[in-house]
Amino acid sequence: MSCWGNGFRSFSTAASRSISQPNSFQVFRDVPKLRQLRRQLLQNDRTVGFVPTMGALHEGHLALIREAARENTDIFVSIFVNPTQFGVNEDLSSYPRTWDSDLGKLEKLNEELESSDDGVGKGRITAIFAPTSKVMYPALPPSSEIYGDGSFITITPISKKLEGASRPVFFRGVATVCMKLFNITTPDRVYFGQKDVQQSVVIKRMVEDFHIGTEVRIVNTTRQADGLALSSRNVYLGDRRRAVGLSMFTALKAAEEAYLSGKTSREDILGAARSVTERVLSEQKTLSPSERALFEVDYISLADPQSLDELDLVESSKGAVLSAALKMAPLEETRPNEDCGLGDGKVPVRLIDNIILQPRE
Repeated sequence: MSCWGNGFRSFSTAASRSISQPNSFQVFRDVPKLRQLRRQLLQNDRTVGFVPTMGALHEGHLALIREAARENTDIFVSIFVNPTQFGVNEDLSSYPRTWDSDLGKLEKLNEELESSDDGVGKGRITAIFAPTSKVMYPALPPSSEIYGDGSFITITPISKKLEGASRPVFFRGVATVCMKLFNITTPDRVYFGQKDVQQSVVIKRMVEDFHIGTEVRIVNTTRQADGLALSSRNVYLGDRRRAVGLSMFTALKAAEEAYLSGKTSREDILGAARSVTERVLSEQKTLSPSERALFEVDYISLADPQSLDELDLVESSKGAVLSAALKMAPLEETRPNEDCGLGDGKVPVRLIDNIILQPRE
C-alpha cells in the first residue's frame, strides 16, 4: 500500500473509471479526472515522470518506471494499444493484451519501490491511464490509411527512414499518440527505451520542434542473459524462432567489434553484420521444414545519431547508430510438444535492435 497522502485518493470515484482499482494507484479511463489529479500534484510541488506503453509489460517497461522513480515523486503509466501506428495490413488484433498481469506487475513494482531502503526509487506509480480509442481520437475514428482523414503529427524526414520505409504510418501514429498523451499528462519527464532508437529520435525532434515542456529520457535496452532485447512481441517466438532471431544481435555485435577494432567505413562495419545473418540464413535453409526458422532481413543500418542519415564513414567524434530489423517467418512445420510461442508459430514476428557506436578520441 502506497504511503502517499495529500488526499490523492479522493480522486478515486466511480465516474473516473470503469475498471476495478488496485491498492496503490488509481486507474483512469478518461481525461478530466486525470487532469484534476495532475493539477493537484502541480500545486503540491510534485513532479511527474511518464512512461507510455501499449501494455504486455515486461522487465524493460519496469526498468523505465524504476528510472522515472529515481527522478520524480509520481509516475504515470499509460496502457493503450494505439491503432494508428498499425498499418492496414498489420494485425492490430494480434497484439498481446495482458491487463490483469500488467496491473499485477505494477502493483508489485510499487511494493518494491516502497520497501527500497537504499535511497533509490523515491517515486511511486500514482496513476494508470487506460483510455479507449474514442477518448484518444474523439473527433473521428482513427485511420491507418496513408492518406486517411484525421488529426496527425508527422515528423519528416526522420519518420520515412528505416522502420518508416517498411511501415509508412508507424511514426505518424507514434508521434500523434505521444503528442496527445503529453498534452493530457503534462509530464516533467517522459521515458523511452533505447531499443526503439528511431522512435526516441522522432520524439526528441517533436518535443523540440513543438516546444513541448517535457524532458525526454532514454534508458538503456533491457536484455535477457543471451542478449535478446526484451519486447512484448517475443511471446510469439517460441524456442526455435527465438534461437535464430538472436542472430540479429550477434550480427550487430560483430559490426560493433569491427568499429571498436578501428574500422570506420560502412563496408567494413556492415559487412561484418551481414556475414553473420547470411551465414545463419544459409544454415537454416539446409534444414528440414520441421527444424528450421526462416527470416528476412529488412535492413541493417549505419546512421547519423541525430538525422539518421546513412553514413559511408563514421566520424570518430560523433559515433553512429547501428540498427537492424528482421522478420521471422511463420514456422512451416511444427513438432509435437514443441514450444512455438503464442499463436503456435503462425504469427510473423518483426524484431528490431540497435547498438550505439560511441564517439571516441
